[in-house]
Amino acid sequence: MSGAGGKAALRLWLRMLACSTAVEREVGRRLREEFGSTLPRFDLLSALDRAGEAGLSMGEAAERLRVTNGNVTGLARRLEGEGLIERLAGSDRRVQRLRLTAPGRSRFAVMAAAHEGWIGELFAGLGDGDVEELGGRLERARRSIRSALHEETVHEGA
Repeated sequence: MSGAGGKAALRLWLRMLACSTAVEREVGRRLREEFGSTLPRFDLLSALDRAGEAGLSMGEAAERLRVTNGNVTGLARRLEGEGLIERLAGSDRRVQRLRLTAPGRSRFAVMAAAHEGWIGELFAGLGDGDVEELGGRLERARRSIRSALHEETVHEGA
């Protein structure tokens, strides 16, 4: 894409980034004020909630959160100290699994409900049709990006 198409794509990217940054900043502020938490802590609790009773290994958690194992280790240590998560022995004693405790599940449920409400507030200016349409277009954009990245990988290997 070049010329006007390239400039239009750049403007699109900048708008998407501005929206994402604004939402992330506001959600982070509200998590701090209402729960004394951070977005990375919320994200780890969310990943563990989705994983259920089996929990996640440290590596799986890092992969899902797109952070390093060291980041997960620090977050896990603090959340474990608060009694919100527990460590379980894995099949290999070098691998530890993390899962929510009962208090962690309860605490996360309250945080998740608030989070959903905040996101609803931030997008309240969009109608239901707008949300569906924008969601579909962003999904197509995600597929386009993935396709372009795959093509780059294929070309680099050639």
